[in-house]
Amino acid sequence: MRIATWNVNSVRARGERIAAWLQRGDVDVAAVQETKCRDDQFPAELFTDLGYEVAHHGLSQWNGVAVLSRVGIEDVQIGFPGQPGWGETESAEARALGATCGGVRVWSLYVPNGREVDDPHYGYKLRWLEALRAYGAGCLAENPQARIALCGDFNVAPRDEDVWDMAEFEGKTHVTKPERDAFAGLVDAGFAEVVRPYTPGPGVYTYWDYKQLSFPKRKGMRIDFVLASPALASRVSGAVIDREERKGKGASDHAPVMVDLDGGAEDESAAADTTGPTSA
Repeated sequence: MRIATWNVNSVRARGERIAAWLQRGDVDVAAVQETKCRDDQFPAELFTDLGYEVAHHGLSQWNGVAVLSRVGIEDVQIGFPGQPGWGETESAEARALGATCGGVRVWSLYVPNGREVDDPHYGYKLRWLEALRAYGAGCLAENPQARIALCGDFNVAPRDEDVWDMAEFEGKTHVTKPERDAFAGLVDAGFAEVVRPYTPGPGVYTYWDYKQLSFPKRKGMRIDFVLASPALASRVSGAVIDREERKGKGASDHAPVMVDLDGGAEDESAAADTTGPTSA
């Protein structure tokens, strides 16, 4: 089974491109972020026509997450328990969607950017990551054999080699110690970073800004990950960052990240007790 994650930076702008990539990449399950649309605006037919089931959570022209699966979708969950909100009324944003696909609990996650270190959004980002860690740790405590994939744009570069020049990031978000500690907390909770062993750096990235010819100049960041629970990590047989999808007219500023699992799609019963509570 092949699981992928991709921040598409507008599903309506890139729907045809995403559909072509799903076929070309032989992707079984795709966790998609930054769809930038409401549920009623999501172009589901582009994917259902290819045999994919669709789950989407979008509230406005910002954020938005989806799971596309050709191996079934069960137990769709919007948000995770403890997920913090944003704004004066602390309402939950469309940043997390979980679904069981072929025996794997797949989460599509769009971690808050943080903006600037002295911005309230930075504190929101750290709270969000801590809540995700607590939820993930709780799931594994309840069922150590749960097969869970935390997929998405984490907006954290965990290592110095994950940005093109650390000097350029001095005093900026994505590389601060609290952010890196929060990411490490997810790993310490039992979720392995399963892509890096197959795509070692330095100079290996998943995101390149549209500005200043960042892509051809190789000024990128590694911020998109698949973090797998122990039972799932043991099944990983390969991974790739599809850098080709960052090329050409109309590309997203992120590249898809794909992980291959041994064993193929399995009974959804294998993912028993992995869903947790069904609302944030």
